[in-house]
Amino acid sequence: MKINQEEREKTSRKCSSVVDGNFEEVPRETAIQFKPPLYRQRYQFVKNLVDQHEPKKVADLGCGDTSLLRLLKVNPCIELLVGVDINEDKLRWRGDSLAPFMGDFLKPRDLNLTIILYHGSVVERDSRLLGFDLITCIELIEHLDSGDLARFPEVVFGYLSPSMIVISTPNSEFNPLFPSVTLRDSDHKFEWTRMEFQTWALYVANRYDYSVEFTGVGEPPAGAENVGYCTQIGIFQKNGGRATEACVSEQHDQHVYKAVFTTSYPSLQQERFFKLVLVNEVSQQVESLRVSHLPRRKEQDGEQGDKPKDIGGSKAPVPCFGPVFTEVEKAKIENSPKPFCVGDKFFVPLQRLLAYPRLNRLCANEEMMRSVIADSIPLSSDGSAVVTDLCNYFDEQFEF
Repeated sequence: MKINQEEREKTSRKCSSVVDGNFEEVPRETAIQFKPPLYRQRYQFVKNLVDQHEPKKVADLGCGDTSLLRLLKVNPCIELLVGVDINEDKLRWRGDSLAPFMGDFLKPRDLNLTIILYHGSVVERDSRLLGFDLITCIELIEHLDSGDLARFPEVVFGYLSPSMIVISTPNSEFNPLFPSVTLRDSDHKFEWTRMEFQTWALYVANRYDYSVEFTGVGEPPAGAENVGYCTQIGIFQKNGGRATEACVSEQHDQHVYKAVFTTSYPSLQQERFFKLVLVNEVSQQVESLRVSHLPRRKEQDGEQGDKPKDIGGSKAPVPCFGPVFTEVEKAKIENSPKPFCVGDKFFVPLQRLLAYPRLNRLCANEEMMRSVIADSIPLSSDGSAVVTDLCNYFDEQFEF
């Protein structure tokens, strides 16, 4: 699309007069400072959109140093996160920053997450990016020459056709507020006014059956409100929702991108990590119940011999340092089978454990819990309760 030079010059004169004519009200230094920085505002805008729409498959075209991917990987809804960039060296250099940390293994995600970085051009068709919920193009299109810009909608909107597309690009009407700026980056092939961007976006949306709304980040300084946001943003949504799996499967495999980095995160969907988390949660809860009973032990000694002793009390234990339960959760705990003692053994029914919210979220029923923990935690002869020693060496040291 050709840029209307007369409109740009007209807009530039207006913006310059705002700064030059009201210099004391709008200092040039103030006009170009953003808090938080503009790039962070752009990334946070995308993150807020992800929080709102909860896409499972997200791709960032022109991902650069992968900063946006690193911000998005913590979103629990995302299961596949893809970055595409023309700079292979940068992708290889930044790939390790997307790998799981130790904390990700200690506290696995609920859902699987795979992250892939591809080297390739955004105007090439690769079938591995079909069927995505969200594709972002943050400060990308202004780097495309006229030929690539013409092909860009055909590939992204026509071929990939995700449910949602977010495109951000500089607003050239804001540029006169910067000192000595025509184009903001030496690699930019163009920068559009709001009218130019919206004209292009509406044409593309209409052609490929999308709706589009416009917004932006980077508020102008007082006295220059007429220039609009520093970064203009178009949010495109596919009319009729996402492409069906059937439509995606009909596309022939077309792999032109080169995968340069792939990693997967531990999750509760993976059996070994699910077992690790469940065993740890059960052990912690049993220990909490055992320790809470110790102060009452002396009062009960000798009263009932080796008969089972109901030590649950009428109320759910509330640890000094632990989760705070709602009234509904407390009632569920209080109405569940209570822990008991037989001799020097302490028994916690599995039904009691399932009454606690964190364990209830992990396990659907008693049978599932029993099958997972049976070879890691001692159970009663009938498998209905966890069994542990009522007292241990550390209790004596700390005189419970």
